[in-house]
Amino acid sequence: MNKSGNVECISGIASMAMRYVLADASEAYTQKTGQRVSIASVGGVDAARRVQQGEPFDFVVLAADVIEELANLGRVDASSRTDLARSDIAIAVAAGATKPDVSSEAAVRDAVLHARNIGYSTGPSGAHLMRLIERWNVVDTIRTRLVKAPPGVPVATLIAREDADLGFQQLSELMHAPSVDVVGVLPPEIQSTTTFSAAACTASMQRAPTSALLAWLASEHTDAAKRRHGMQPARTRT
Repeated sequence: MNKSGNVECISGIASMAMRYVLADASEAYTQKTGQRVSIASVGGVDAARRVQQGEPFDFVVLAADVIEELANLGRVDASSRTDLARSDIAIAVAAGATKPDVSSEAAVRDAVLHARNIGYSTGPSGAHLMRLIERWNVVDTIRTRLVKAPPGVPVATLIAREDADLGFQQLSELMHAPSVDVVGVLPPEIQSTTTFSAAACTASMQRAPTSALLAWLASEHTDAAKRRHGMQPARTRT
């Protein structure tokens, strides 16, 4: 512990979708309490793997279903699970490019069919896009035009280097990328909202301070940061 009674640093790992929210929220927490927080933001697949392999993090922030899987494996404390934010899937094109109509399911399907290449992630947004493509019965038509971003690589990067001209990912991951323009979020009839949750890792030796941090991250103190970065607090409904 330091002179203020805090542990030296609380360490966490999180998916890239939450990196801006967590950066702002943890900085505010440090300013308020003096407690330092360090969070590694990586691809969700890598984050889950590292926690599963027992790396000594105090907490993890991932999609709620992944947190549940880690709890079933005994890598996080299920009773500590705290829902933080809800995130919608958005569509982006290269900065300055013509924006397709995405106001309806039919319009999004048409945009996909007319895209040169379609970028998607290894996370929840990518899984949802694959379900939509199967639903539209266009898998064989566009199979060779689908470009999956490697874990930890933003879809915006694929668009920036012209590997894809249409990209799907969490709004929070696309809205700050200078190389892309967000066309909009998926229309309500095909939207899939992901809840991102936090949990204390069973490897943590700092359970009390970690619990206090997770309560802060779920509180109204972080609402503005969540909305600023394209998310909604998990405890509210719009």
